[in-house]
Amino acid sequence: MSAGPYNYEYIFKYIIIGDMGVGKSCLLHQFTDKKFMADCPHTIGVEFGTRIIDVAGQKVKLQIWDTAGQERFRAVTRSYYRGAAGALMVYDITRRSTYNHLSSWLTDTRTLTNPSTVIFLIGNKCDLDSADGSQRDVTYEEAKQFADENGLMFVEASAKTGDNVEEAFLETAKKIYQSIQDGRLDLNAAESGVQHKPPQLGSDFTPNKDPCSC
Repeated sequence: MSAGPYNYEYIFKYIIIGDMGVGKSCLLHQFTDKKFMADCPHTIGVEFGTRIIDVAGQKVKLQIWDTAGQERFRAVTRSYYRGAAGALMVYDITRRSTYNHLSSWLTDTRTLTNPSTVIFLIGNKCDLDSADGSQRDVTYEEAKQFADENGLMFVEASAKTGDNVEEAFLETAKKIYQSIQDGRLDLNAAESGVQHKPPQLGSDFTPNKDPCSC
């Protein structure tokens, strides 16, 4: 155990977005608990998880908000976009409708987050890609093209097997950290989604309180 109240240098706020049933909560649990929840209930509003990772020798605490995908919760979940340093946008490779809705999710993200927010596209459930491709409804190539055209990072992953789940969360953090190093991210701005060396207990992000930079 750490002698002090903190054993990390930074806090990065993440949001996970996408249609209902694409596996957002399963991705969160796989990343934070290394477990697959086969009967994961649909999120009502938002769920929350944390994990401390290492980025370039720095300890970073990820605060991850998993948002509900149903349209009736969109007004609630939109409030969590503000101040997100990273956004994981998820679709299901076996359900084309979830891919077709990505443009809407991307518009929300670009409108409600800051220009430096790192957006990572995840094609979940790649474990269902059978040898004959009968279950796959979205090709890797078309999703990669969508990501490239919109300046997004992209990977296909499986919340069930854990394939590429770590990579998605960690690569997002690396890009955020690089933005800090390059001076593209203003740590004094409340909407940056990043805190550096929190000065006192209780300064973590909360849904209804912006981080104080005073």
